[in-house]
Amino acid sequence: MPDSPLVEVDNVTFAYDARTILKGISLSIPRGKVVAIMGGSGCGKTTLLRLIGGQIKPSRGEVRVAGKVVNELDSDALYLLRRKMGMLFQFGALFTDMSVYENVAFQMREHTDLPESMIRDLVLMKLNAVGLRGAARLMPSELSGGMARRVALARAIALDPMLMMYDEPFAGLDPISLGVIGQLIRQLNDALGATSILVTHDVMESLAIVDYVYFVSEGKIVAQGTADEIRASEEPFVRQFVGGLPDGPVPFQYPAAPYAEDLMGVKRV
Repeated sequence: MPDSPLVEVDNVTFAYDARTILKGISLSIPRGKVVAIMGGSGCGKTTLLRLIGGQIKPSRGEVRVAGKVVNELDSDALYLLRRKMGMLFQFGALFTDMSVYENVAFQMREHTDLPESMIRDLVLMKLNAVGLRGAARLMPSELSGGMARRVALARAIALDPMLMMYDEPFAGLDPISLGVIGQLIRQLNDALGATSILVTHDVMESLAIVDYVYFVSEGKIVAQGTADEIRASEEPFVRQFVGGLPDGPVPFQYPAAPYAEDLMGVKRV
């Protein structure tokens, strides 16, 4: 069903022991779209990716991918579903003792019975797509940060996943590399006919490439909309986040006693 959502998070609550991270979150990711999940550090963005990938299970609610309830799948069914997902980890997470070529070939060798001649053609095709076919024999230690991120992206799309997930794909990149990664995310999503979820802090680059945005604050969805709707939002947290304002719903000052009392050494019981 091409018009049905690929990913649905339905009234999901998640807690680590007594600490609740997500509080009744619901969101829908349409097929073929690039969707960003934004919010401050520790608000539960990466936890959402882990729930979608089945690494953890919700305390309450359902997570559905391609119509399957992820948190109800057994191990075999979950691994089969994961083969249709690609993940770009923050800072790439390349295998440091493998060459660029071997990093990209790893999934193909692990999950398919393709002959080496076909694996070679596919690896070079994926590297060419990210502009790094000429770097196939380099080791990760020989790559710049932006190049390493592109190799990790080539590895993530090795099996032509239906769902791509990106955990802070722009972190630590210079402006040129950041722009390259942003355009690759958009272009590869459209070329593969995939669906992409970005967890990110980078407002400007993300709003330039995404179709839709969800804002998370204190474990809840506080705003959502297209890039234009987010830019025009009057919601205080969104305005502070998009504008990079130092004070607002997220205060500049950590809660403390009145400044005069501290200066005077007033003791509080």
